[in-house]
Amino acid sequence: MPVTKRKPATAAAVPNAANSRASKLARLGLHSDMDLVLHLPLRYEDETQVISIRQADLMGSSVAQVEGVVSACDIQYRPRRQLVVTIADDSGQLVMRFLNFYGSQTKQLAVGTRVRARGEIRHGFFGAEVVHPTYKVVLEGAPLPSALTPVYPSGEGLSQAYLRKSIADAMQRLQWRDTLSAEQLAALRLTPFEAAVRLLHNPPPEVDENALEDRSHPAWVRMKFDELLAQQLSLKRAQVARRAKNARALPQIGALSDAFLSRLPFALTAAQQRVLTEIRTDLRASFPMQRLLQGDVGSGKTVVAALAAAQAIDSGFQAVLMAPTEILADQHFRKIAAWMEPLGVTVAWLTGSLKKKEKIAAQALIESGQAQLVIGTHALIQDSVQFSRLGLVIVDEQHRFGVGQRLALRNKAATENGGADGESTLAMTSNFVPHQLMMSATPIPRTLAMTYYADLEISVIDELPPGRTPVVTRAVDQNRRDEVIARVHAAAQDGRQVYWVCPLIEESEALQLQTATDTYSMLAEALPDLRVGLVHGRLKQAEKQDVMDAFSRGEVQVLVATTVIEVGVDVPNASLMVIEHAERFGLSQLHQLRGRVGRGSAASVCLLLYQSPLGSIARQRLMTMRATTDGFEIARRDLEIRGPGEFLGARQSGQAMLRFADLTTDQWLVDQARDLAQTLLHDPAPASAATVEAHLARWLGGREDFLKV
Repeated sequence: MPVTKRKPATAAAVPNAANSRASKLARLGLHSDMDLVLHLPLRYEDETQVISIRQADLMGSSVAQVEGVVSACDIQYRPRRQLVVTIADDSGQLVMRFLNFYGSQTKQLAVGTRVRARGEIRHGFFGAEVVHPTYKVVLEGAPLPSALTPVYPSGEGLSQAYLRKSIADAMQRLQWRDTLSAEQLAALRLTPFEAAVRLLHNPPPEVDENALEDRSHPAWVRMKFDELLAQQLSLKRAQVARRAKNARALPQIGALSDAFLSRLPFALTAAQQRVLTEIRTDLRASFPMQRLLQGDVGSGKTVVAALAAAQAIDSGFQAVLMAPTEILADQHFRKIAAWMEPLGVTVAWLTGSLKKKEKIAAQALIESGQAQLVIGTHALIQDSVQFSRLGLVIVDEQHRFGVGQRLALRNKAATENGGADGESTLAMTSNFVPHQLMMSATPIPRTLAMTYYADLEISVIDELPPGRTPVVTRAVDQNRRDEVIARVHAAAQDGRQVYWVCPLIEESEALQLQTATDTYSMLAEALPDLRVGLVHGRLKQAEKQDVMDAFSRGEVQVLVATTVIEVGVDVPNASLMVIEHAERFGLSQLHQLRGRVGRGSAASVCLLLYQSPLGSIARQRLMTMRATTDGFEIARRDLEIRGPGEFLGARQSGQAMLRFADLTTDQWLVDQARDLAQTLLHDPAPASAATVEAHLARWLGGREDFLKV
């Protein structure tokens, strides 16, 4: 099957590279004819019929298209500056009101001009009126469109008329080829590509408008399938390419690993043992592991990661663990160093807040290879940090790092200086890629994992260690704040500790939220017999650590904090969590925060303080938090509410999101696309290879690398 090359749009569609319209098209990612053809409508407008003004008025608050002659055109100033245009037909008159307008519109809509207008027509005080209608100046008897009118995603300075003409011209120039064979189309019951695209750009009058709007029409199904197929092909090719790369096999489960396990004060759960076996098997391979370790809050991911690091050290290599915040990195350092250092392992600590002298000392330990395990934050990816023999990279809360940051740490294996014998090994090691273990306490729903993590093996810790008590969750109106404070006081009197979490540090006039600083002052005054602490992101690291240490020792009974305590904080004596303005938090964040309590034997409670009235999404979130403590069920509901963006870190550079497919409704298409991708990539026939290349060129172009990190 011939490969479809990305043909540049010619002068007719994109006039000149210097032309402003061409640059505006480019900002929308529209560089070629195929880009334009795949720029599909957001919605449609029915301009195929005109009804009388009286009929539109009687319909009441509905969208309709009318035609009339301008009888008045005035700029009015009460209650604000606006353009008011009256048009009339034989049945009555309609007022068109423009709150934002150009001076030239008064000439365009001069008295006597015939206008065809479409919008939501309402019955106002002076009769029928419409605010900001779409309109066009027409001649009497001008023909009506024979198809629904597409409305495209646009940008500043790009009119719908220009986009429609550009896309129509591109469709005329394009050499249409289907990347799927007739047999594949029949087996999958898919519409041919050209027919699907032409229908979506020019739907005939008899088309099912509802099916177009909800994207269940067979033409939309073809577009969504093609998009998912391109993604699956790209990710699975990346997986094949990764397996072709070299990594150092880390086969030894030796004295360190055995001693580590024997000295743990608890037994691993069955789920921990299962995922540890999966990771150990991967580390023995000579191609790089790329595994996502996911588990609910408190499921014991850290000890599994430490055992993976022990295997790397037993095998003679270094391991590094990078966390997104200093508080989380410090928690890892304290916990893992307490396990490792008594066994003779040198653990280095590197963060941005270290003094210059301390940084230089830590970097020297890392570069010489004396530091067998390195724990830190983004400071680890600086150019000045070089490893001696890096075998394993562990990234905690991986979705909080950008693609470039994760890649920079992985690439540290290519910047090694020398081995323990002092001999330079750069030439020998530059082709090696370290094994990579990513961890996340935000469980990824199966649909999302299949679609966006097809290049990863996934391990799931799906049980909690024994002794963890379920957390009871209650939603409480903020008008009952006094009752909540009384409950905080009672918990402290019983010897328990309390978190009180706020979303902002300083007062915001825009959001008017209770702030951490105000809450701290209020609680300190209301609870004079208790010691109240405050921690937030703008404190210096040493100040934050002092407060956290006092809380861990039990010297602070109530800790007021922003979301810096979302992950990594482990105080078993804390049994009450109050979350201020819970309606402002996402589900996964609420679940993470709730996970800070319930870590001991005492019954634990999470109180979600909210401000009325609640929006529908906020209400869904709070109801979900009350209904379940299962992180996987919460993740599934969060995907339904918000879509995949937040799970994946959509703001991260390089994360290619789906434009057309919807993971909450198109699971069946994900399954079909995955199966066909597998078939095409394993078929040695030249036709299959050509199909893969043509399909990826059509849908991803030069953007395929975005999906590979």
